[in-house]
Amino acid sequence: MADTAIRRPPPVGRSLLGLALFAAAAAAAALIGVFAATGTAAEYAQLRQPAWAPPSWVFGPVWTVLYVLIALAGWQVWRRRGWSGARAALALYGVQLVLNAAWTPLFFAADLRALAFVDIVALVVVLTATIAAFRRASGVAAVLLVPYWAWTVFAAALNLAVWQLNTGA
Repeated sequence: MADTAIRRPPPVGRSLLGLALFAAAAAAAALIGVFAATGTAAEYAQLRQPAWAPPSWVFGPVWTVLYVLIALAGWQVWRRRGWSGARAALALYGVQLVLNAAWTPLFFAADLRALAFVDIVALVVVLTATIAAFRRASGVAAVLLVPYWAWTVFAAALNLAVWQLNTGA
């Protein structure tokens, strides 16, 4: 089936199950980050940071909203196109979730700030492609990912700055 074919929305029960699956996928990525970042507020505060770095308490509320948007965007594409009708878009969605989940353990748990930067740059690239693919399936889904993209670009700049300011520190 072509990527442009819109299908009839699934029945309500199936649609809610789909929403639950997308919410679970986003929650899994979030929980990996939560566990990897647990107890790192003091470490984050000790790092040399650019003047424009937000306080550590900002990240939790921002990411909570973003993960909700991420889940809703994926669900919207699936509802409109199904798995087979949006295979490429949903594959990109899965890749960006994996890259997202990998960043916090790299940056905090492993102290691999350079590798975390490579990961987040790859995330920005894949997320950009995901938004483009989602736009073909659902303009709403694409728009839902824009705040996530903007925050990820900001986070990439912050990652680079923190890495550079703390190299050899």
